[in-house]
Amino acid sequence: MKQASPATAFGVATLGIAVFSAMDAIMKGLSIEIGAYNAMLWRCIFGLAIGVPMFVLMRKRWPARPVLVLHFWRGVTAGGSVLLFFWGLARVPIAQGVALSFVAPLVALFLAAVVLKEKVGRAAISASVIAFAGVLVILAGQAEADMGPDAFRGAIAILIAAVLYAFNLVVARRQSLVADPVEVALFFNIVAGALYAFAAPWLALVPSAEQLPLLAVSALFAFVSMMLLAWAYARAEAQYLLPVEYTAFIWAALLGWWFFDESVSALTIIGALMIVAGCLLAARKRPEPVTHAEAAL
Repeated sequence: MKQASPATAFGVATLGIAVFSAMDAIMKGLSIEIGAYNAMLWRCIFGLAIGVPMFVLMRKRWPARPVLVLHFWRGVTAGGSVLLFFWGLARVPIAQGVALSFVAPLVALFLAAVVLKEKVGRAAISASVIAFAGVLVILAGQAEADMGPDAFRGAIAILIAAVLYAFNLVVARRQSLVADPVEVALFFNIVAGALYAFAAPWLALVPSAEQLPLLAVSALFAFVSMMLLAWAYARAEAQYLLPVEYTAFIWAALLGWWFFDESVSALTIIGALMIVAGCLLAARKRPEPVTHAEAAL
């Protein structure tokens, strides 16, 4: 592992979260216009246009079969997660959606206990209770705001996306040891894009001339942010970088307000703080890279 100062890794991770948050805002707008499916299908296509030349020019070797298996499972879990995430994000404020997705790392702790036979301590259990209470507070705030049944369905979709992303985090732990950021980003687009392509004869739409540049930028931002975060987490302890991940909520609130005229309710802020507190409590015993349901995809 290459050495880098903690401050450098912290700065790179912060930049990665900011870039990914901007991508979230772009994808929310595209999901509203052409649907989450088409937004992700075309983002993967543009992602391949970016990733394949990079892979070739950097003279990367084709992954071995065990690594390909990891790429496949991460592409499946992350592909399903991100599709649900943006479907939900088109129906709820960005800040609320990002806050709900923060439960993914806590779910991953319990999945790791099953899949990797890791021990789940009292801290993780207490953290999960606090975070779950935070989710209930956010949903209560949504009901109080009377956002309608569509917003509630969006929130549920994001929570399901977080569970799927938790599976992705478990796979990512092994994947990060055997594949570099360019390879990880490329094979996500290959696997997820192939899965989306199966439904293309029935669901695919050709984007308008105005939407194509936004799709290209979203793919570029996703690729860049994924590499920045992977670089940072390979060079600094996750426990040190963990607070950076929660800046996504700040960016989400600002971008939602700026582009979609979204306000952030007091209950959403309280619920987000409870979820973050739960994650920080869990990280005291088991430091993990904590990302929201679409980060690093």
